[in-house]
Amino acid sequence: MVTQSHLTVASGDEDSAKRHQIMDGARRVFMDLGFDGASMNEIARAAGVSKGTLYVYFTDKNRLFEAIVEQESLEHGKKAFNFDPAQDAETSLRAFGRAYLEIVCRPDGGSAVRTVMAIAERMPDVGRRFYDHVIAHTMRLLGDYLAARVKAGELAIDDCYLAGAQFMMMCQATLFQPYVFQVKPAPTKKEIATVVDSATRVFLAGYRAKN
Repeated sequence: MVTQSHLTVASGDEDSAKRHQIMDGARRVFMDLGFDGASMNEIARAAGVSKGTLYVYFTDKNRLFEAIVEQESLEHGKKAFNFDPAQDAETSLRAFGRAYLEIVCRPDGGSAVRTVMAIAERMPDVGRRFYDHVIAHTMRLLGDYLAARVKAGELAIDDCYLAGAQFMMMCQATLFQPYVFQVKPAPTKKEIATVVDSATRVFLAGYRAKN
């Protein structure tokens, strides 16, 4: 049995190498088997630790999954999109769109989204945190940038956050859904550039200020 004192020590050791080792192994199991198919035995085996050690750090797979989602959220939040308010919209949108698609369509990114989507109904707090820290956070950054370009007179947009969401969806067109549903592999840089360039042209055709 795991004692409360052991759990307290483990929860306070957020940056321990063992905790990250366990989370890396668990991530692989969740991606391969999904949340329902994953077991603590499989996770312990993949992480290279005993089941007793696993329970010292995480009381059950729900807590482990939540920790992985939180880490995904934090890592995504650290991505440095270049939203210099002084930079013109066309340059910024092309650069952002390519960087954004490379993140959401990275080899393990789609699996993370699929797993969160599958569990969000039973663990709504996890789904909400992932959405707020990953998806909505990026929309807010883009919306703030667009508002700066409206103020500069380059764009004419009534709702910058709606416009930002529209641009992100256009960048995903023909790429993200086939990828996330495993119809196609991760898109190449050339495929991403083609779709993002098209999205940028359509976006600016609708929102560039008319001089």
